[in-house]
Amino acid sequence: MGRPPTKPIKFRDGFYIEIRNKGKNTGIKIHRDTEAQMIRTIKEYELTKEVYILGESKNGKWVNKEPVLHVVK
Repeated sequence: MGRPPTKPIKFRDGFYIEIRNKGKNTGIKIHRDTEAQMIRTIKEYELTKEVYILGESKNGKWVNKEPVLHVVK
């Protein structure tokens, strides 16, 4: 077994969401290039999963700092 990774993750430019099972603390991060693709993915998962909008990443930095829980209306 090797040692654990110590290098920080570099996020690509684009939009990120996190999909979680209801009631869980962790999920998977999904990257989309455009906001329209991100909205389409949210609509696909919003009925069965919790969807957190992590925001937009540019040059490895987050444009907005706080993740937002997407609520079905």
